[in-house]
Amino acid sequence: MRRPDNFMLVILRSGGKMDRFTNIKCMLILLCVSGLSLIFQNNLVASDEVPGKKQKHPIALVGGTIHPVSGETIENGTLLFVDGKITAIGASIVFPDSTEKIDVAGKHLYPGLIAANTRLGLVEVAAVRSTRDYAEVGEIKPNVRAESAINPDSELLPVTRANGITLAHTIPMGGLISGTSAVIELDGWTWEDLTLRGPIGLYVNWPNMGSNPGAAGSKKEKELLKKRDADILKIRTAFAQARAYLKAKDAEAGEKVPYHQTDIRWEAMAPVLNKEIPVLLRVSGLKEIQAAVDWAVSEDVYAVLMTGPDVRFATELLKEKNIPVIYMGTLTLPSRRWEPYDTPFTVPLELHRAGVKFCISGPGSPFDAAHERNLPYQAAMAAAFGLPKEEALKSLTLYPAQILGIADRVGSLEIGKDATLIVTDGDPLEIRTQVEREFIRGRKVQLSNRHTRLNEKYKTKYARMK
Repeated sequence: MRRPDNFMLVILRSGGKMDRFTNIKCMLILLCVSGLSLIFQNNLVASDEVPGKKQKHPIALVGGTIHPVSGETIENGTLLFVDGKITAIGASIVFPDSTEKIDVAGKHLYPGLIAANTRLGLVEVAAVRSTRDYAEVGEIKPNVRAESAINPDSELLPVTRANGITLAHTIPMGGLISGTSAVIELDGWTWEDLTLRGPIGLYVNWPNMGSNPGAAGSKKEKELLKKRDADILKIRTAFAQARAYLKAKDAEAGEKVPYHQTDIRWEAMAPVLNKEIPVLLRVSGLKEIQAAVDWAVSEDVYAVLMTGPDVRFATELLKEKNIPVIYMGTLTLPSRRWEPYDTPFTVPLELHRAGVKFCISGPGSPFDAAHERNLPYQAAMAAAFGLPKEEALKSLTLYPAQILGIADRVGSLEIGKDATLIVTDGDPLEIRTQVEREFIRGRKVQLSNRHTRLNEKYKTKYARMK
């Protein structure tokens, strides 16, 4: 019988002979990695926070400063909501029977903040494969829907909402056409409870249009350009096939027209081709922006760009084509040695001056899901470098709601909209400000989370050491 270590030797070696000592070392490494993986998985438990109860009686927040975002600030105002909807805002309001009055004198009321580019709910620990559910196999997968993969027990949701972020635009990734995104509320028992609206948009990773300048004319550059052309052709072909499929399905109602087998990939693209939802174009540099915009115009689809600082070179084009931007990551470094240090900080101001519709988000990588709580400071940095403070606040509330097609429900404090709001002791863009109360569709949301529990734990530890 072959010994187990010989079996491991066959698996591990990549060429040539291994001695017994090397074989044992490889086995130990495998065992250590497996053990660490088990440790991580055993510690990945559901969050302790209990989702809020459905609102059962009217609630009035009395005496606070109300910042509707879409209108003038109301001093010493009252906001009333019933059955999860805002029913009255003003200085003097007649309260229905059984209204719960909450004194918020000296506090500030804002719409809940919106994280417009995240993988929240699709990843827990980016380094642990078993907690990553943001990418499916394949390059063309428009039928993938982010909301059905959401983990409602993620520890990252309570951590994020504790800093005033009540909604997150969660997006799948991987391949060329990754699937459709969804906006989720950061409180609920199931993914159905969490989903505010989905699908929101079809996520497309636009290929890089050039290669490294150092590789110009080389064999590597030719291979990269060949791959680029092939990837663009795949995207164009997918849209052409989806159009042909939908045309054929529409024709089935006619006489003597054969039945076409249902294809869930092309069915999923119907809302995009009918201009019900946008294509979310993930692009990097100026060449990619120009190519992606040209493609979107040629396909006659509604597009939203998800991009970084190079968007400042394309403001005229975006203004002309009326294409909004999700600006990813104010808190980043310049990408070129000759660029000023504050280049990423000033791009929102340039977009504002050019009249381009935009909102501010974080980088949106799986690693950054654990840091979405810092979203307010992305906008704060833009405000510190010239963006009007009111615009900075709108870039996290009203503007992402408009770009994502959910402004009928959230993004501002208005009668008829969801009672999704926060009560703070100051400006939410200030790092010292604390969120004291939070409501999502009228539900009182717990603000405790793993961070606050650890804070109390170690405060106790050091108190005992005195």
